[in-house]
Amino acid sequence: MEKSRNDLKLFISFILSTNIPKLPLSIGLVGSVITTLVGLSIPLLTRELVDGFSLESVSIMLIVMIAVIFILQAVIDGVSTYMLALVGQKIVARLRERMWRKLIHLPVSYFDKTNSGESVSRVVNDTGIVKDLISQHFPQFISGLISIIGAVAILLIMDWQMTLMMLIAVPITILLMMPLGSKMAKISRSLQDETAVFTGNIQQTLSEIRLMKSSTAEPFEERKGLHGISKLYSFGLKESKIFALIGPLMYLIIMAVVVVIIGYGGIRVANGSMSTGSLVAFLLYLFQIIMPITTFAMFFTQLQKAKGATERIIDILDLSEEPGKDGASLTNANRIIQFHHVSFSYNPTEQVLRNITFAAHPGEMIAFAGPSGGGKTTLFGLLERFYQPTEGEIFIGDTSIEKMSLQTWRSHIGYVSQESAMMAGTIRENLTYGLADATDISDDRLWLVTKMAYADRFIATFPDQLDTKVGERGVKLSGGQRQRINIARAFLRNPSILMMDEATASLDSQSEKVVQQALTKLMEGRTTFVIAHRLSTIVDADKIIFIENGEITGVGKHQELMDRHALYREFAQQQLTDR
Repeated sequence: MEKSRNDLKLFISFILSTNIPKLPLSIGLVGSVITTLVGLSIPLLTRELVDGFSLESVSIMLIVMIAVIFILQAVIDGVSTYMLALVGQKIVARLRERMWRKLIHLPVSYFDKTNSGESVSRVVNDTGIVKDLISQHFPQFISGLISIIGAVAILLIMDWQMTLMMLIAVPITILLMMPLGSKMAKISRSLQDETAVFTGNIQQTLSEIRLMKSSTAEPFEERKGLHGISKLYSFGLKESKIFALIGPLMYLIIMAVVVVIIGYGGIRVANGSMSTGSLVAFLLYLFQIIMPITTFAMFFTQLQKAKGATERIIDILDLSEEPGKDGASLTNANRIIQFHHVSFSYNPTEQVLRNITFAAHPGEMIAFAGPSGGGKTTLFGLLERFYQPTEGEIFIGDTSIEKMSLQTWRSHIGYVSQESAMMAGTIRENLTYGLADATDISDDRLWLVTKMAYADRFIATFPDQLDTKVGERGVKLSGGQRQRINIARAFLRNPSILMMDEATASLDSQSEKVVQQALTKLMEGRTTFVIAHRLSTIVDADKIIFIENGEITGVGKHQELMDRHALYREFAQQQLTDR
C-alpha cells in the first residue's frame, strides 16, 4: 500500500512538472462543474413537471426552461471537454518533447544496450497512455465526482432513508473492485513491456528487410512475430477477462439497487409518503450517481497503466546526457592529438583496449591495422567521445578532449564509414545534415563539394538532381554513390580531423577507384585516422599502428613494419603480392 501511495505521489509530481496550462485547465474544470450542477437541477425540474402534470396545467415556461438548461449544458460541456482535452494534449506534447530531447542527447552506450524500438514505444505508446488518462478519463472522473457528491447531497435532503439504503451498495462495490484493480495494474504493466519489445522487434525486422529476404529468413521472422503477437494476445485476453468481470458485477449491483429503490419507492408512493415526481427525481439522481461510478473503474485502471508508463518514462529522463555545449571551445584543431595510456572496457569483465599510447601530428595520416576484433573501431568511438576511457586520457595539444565542448569537438571531425550512413530525404538534406546554416548554403557550394567528391556527374543525371529522394538509409543509390555523398558532406563540413573506417571496403573495383581519388583529395592538409583491412590503402601512411587483442604491437611506416613485425608482414604478403 505504501509503494502504491509513493507511486501515485511520484506520478502526480511528474505530471505537475510538465507545467500544466492553467487557464485552459481552469476553464475546463469550471465548465465541468457548471455542467454537472446544471445537470443536477434537471431531476428537480422533472419532479415539478411530473407532480403537476395535466394537459391543462402544462407549463410552457417550465418546458422552455428545461430545454434551455439542456442546450446550455451541452454547450458548456462541449467547451469544457475541449479545454480539458487541450490540457491533456499539451501535457503529452511536452512529455514527448522532453523524451525526444533526452533520447537524442543520450550517449551511444545507452543505444548499445537498448533496442531502439523500445525507446520509440516509450515516446509514442507510454505517453499515449498518459494522454488518455489526462484528456479523457480524468475529466470524466472530476465531473463524475462532483455529480455524485451533488446528487447524494440532494437525495439526503429529499429522502435520507432511501439514500442510505442506496449507499449500502458503495462499500460492496469497493470491496469487489479493489482486487480486480490490483490485478489489472500487473497485467497492464506486463502488456506495456511486451508492447515495447514487440515494437522493437518489428522495427528492427522492417529496417533490415533486405537482409531478411536475402537470408530467406521469412519463416524465422514469421515465427518470431507470431510469438510476439501471441504474447500480446494472451495479455489482451487477461485484460479482457478483468473487464468481463467488472462490467457484469457493476451491472448486477446497479440493477439490484434500482430494483430495491423502485420497490421501496413504489410502496412509499402507494401509502402517500412520497410523490410520483419525487420517485422519478430520485431515480434520475440515482442514475447520475451510477453512471460516474461505472467510469471510476476505468479511471483507476487507466491510472494504474499511466503510473507504470510514467515510471518507465522517468527512468529514461533520469539518465545522464552527453555534456553537449559544456566545456571549452576549440577554435583550432590543427594541433597534436595524443592517446596517453588509454584503456577501455564495455563491461568490467572484458577489456577491449589496454594502455594505448601514440601521437598524431597535424596533417599526418595515421592508419590502424590488425585482426578483426582488435579494438580499432573502439578507438574511433573514443576519439568521437561516444565512450570515455576507463583509464588514461586523450589530448589535443595540452588539453584533454573531455574538457572540450562536445558539440565544438565533433564539429571539427569528419567521419566517413564503410556503411555510408544516410538519412531518408533528399541528397541536399543529406549533404547539409546537422549544419546550423543548412538553409543558407547555396546550390553553387553544394555542386562544388559534390564535384570534389566526384559525385556531381551522377547527381546531374537525376531528374530532381540535388532534390532527389534517396529512400530509407539511401537504398535508391548504389554503394559507391552513397559513399561519394558522404565524402561530399565531409568536404562541406571542412573538418580539421578526418576519420575513415574502411571507407572503400564494400565497393566494387570501379567505384573504389573513384572513391579513393575523392578520399585522397579530402585528406589533403587534414589530420587523418584510417581503419583499413586492405593494406593497399595505407601503404603511404605516415604512421601505421598495428593492434592485436586491444594492444599496440607495432608502430611505423609500411616498410618498417614489413621488416620487423611478423604478423603485419604476413598480412601484407597475403594482400599485396596479388596486386
